[in-house]
Amino acid sequence: MKHYLGVSAGFHDAGVAVISDQGDIVYASHSERYSGRKNDENLHVAQLWEAAEGRSIDHIAYYERPWLKQLRQIYSGQGIDWNRLTTGQILRQQLQGYFGGVPYSSHGHHLSHVAGGFQTSPFSRATVVVIDAIGEWDTVTIWGAEYRQGRAHYQPLWRQRYPHSIGLFYTAMTDRIGLKPMEEEYITMGMAAFGQPDQVDLMRSALVADVEQTRFQHNLHAGVDPTFMSQTNDADLAACAQQLVEDLILSVMRRARSFGFSSNLVYSGGVALNCRANRLLGNIFDRIWVMPNPGDAGSSLGAAALAWGGRLNWHTAYLGTEIAGAYPVGACMTSLLTAGLCGVASGRAEWGPRSLGNRSLLADPRGADVKDRVNQIKHRQQFRPFAPAILAEHVADYFRMPTGWIDTGYMQVTGECLRPDLYPAIVHRDGTSRVQTVAQDGSGFRRLLEAWYEATGCPMLLNTSLNIRGRPQVNTLADAREWQATYGVAVHS
Repeated sequence: MKHYLGVSAGFHDAGVAVISDQGDIVYASHSERYSGRKNDENLHVAQLWEAAEGRSIDHIAYYERPWLKQLRQIYSGQGIDWNRLTTGQILRQQLQGYFGGVPYSSHGHHLSHVAGGFQTSPFSRATVVVIDAIGEWDTVTIWGAEYRQGRAHYQPLWRQRYPHSIGLFYTAMTDRIGLKPMEEEYITMGMAAFGQPDQVDLMRSALVADVEQTRFQHNLHAGVDPTFMSQTNDADLAACAQQLVEDLILSVMRRARSFGFSSNLVYSGGVALNCRANRLLGNIFDRIWVMPNPGDAGSSLGAAALAWGGRLNWHTAYLGTEIAGAYPVGACMTSLLTAGLCGVASGRAEWGPRSLGNRSLLADPRGADVKDRVNQIKHRQQFRPFAPAILAEHVADYFRMPTGWIDTGYMQVTGECLRPDLYPAIVHRDGTSRVQTVAQDGSGFRRLLEAWYEATGCPMLLNTSLNIRGRPQVNTLADAREWQATYGVAVHS
């Protein structure tokens, strides 16, 4: 059996993915989980060892075209890195002697996003939209995707290029608020619910030249002046930025739908992680798929998919490091019923930015003090929201979910909570929750939720990443033991 190794590394949130020539995704991981450095741009030896374990690697696919990226960096005044002009140079640096002599290929940054989304989707034909900060030159692209004789075919329909970038706009506002750009945009999104977007017209007129064409007044790559909208508090700035980014995204989506290629939407790129904006996509498209890892690390899978060419057998996001053993349902239940919360580190690690029950901090969502307790443990700001994981068959009783989503199992979209009085820990200031539905899939997390429901009548748990602010998720059993010893919360494996 042949295997294709996809690589996304050298800039931001490095990742690798391995697929077989039968279309099975056999492994995928983030470098940061191994090095402990958030959004680590470089691959890790242990990660490469896991990727190669027990299988041959017959082709390596890189997620972007380095020489094109270097041209754009020259244009933007960033200079040139002579050691990263070619795919071969980068792979030699990143693969550290592994897979010597294996043939390789490189693929466009946005096209890797497209393939990672479409070839994991259930669609045979779809409109694909990519919105991110920047690839080589593209910042927004729209594609028509379909299979022809079993191979994915992609037709470009529209693009916007650097420096006009929705992602760079949101990053610039994240920096202006005082948060870490290219990392804490999700905090900006959470903060927005605590502000009012009353000054959004001022922000729009100062920064945006044309909403419909996604054109900005200035290059926002270097951010905005620190005094920009200086009379507006941070929460209101976040609310304005969120409102404006939603307007910009919807403009792109309306354009994408106008081509008439398909009413199925595949959405990818880092901006696709804005779950608040994602609630609006069903107003334009009938069926929606967002791959659980739509950012740059996920493009490792997209590059491998392009090299292989066919539909991938998408089954699960549990694709990383394995902690062997049965899922600790009984131990978790004991901790939840007595202490109200616990950690769990069991099975294969999640691929993507969300913990989905295998590397999670879980809590009873009903207590008024639960949110503060978990925020204190994780050293997070008090305004940050938490997500509920709920038995899928009960979701309509507790949440009004947006239309069009074919799978709400990955915390990618917000829904309105119908009983915020009963579940204060998982309801944000705006009355919404970033919902994870858990299907009847026989997984350990599903069995835990079933046991919790039987014991308490509550079909959901608060689910957040087993990490600390600014640090990656726990990955190995040793990580879990260290986390437990440091923070004094039981972690079951």
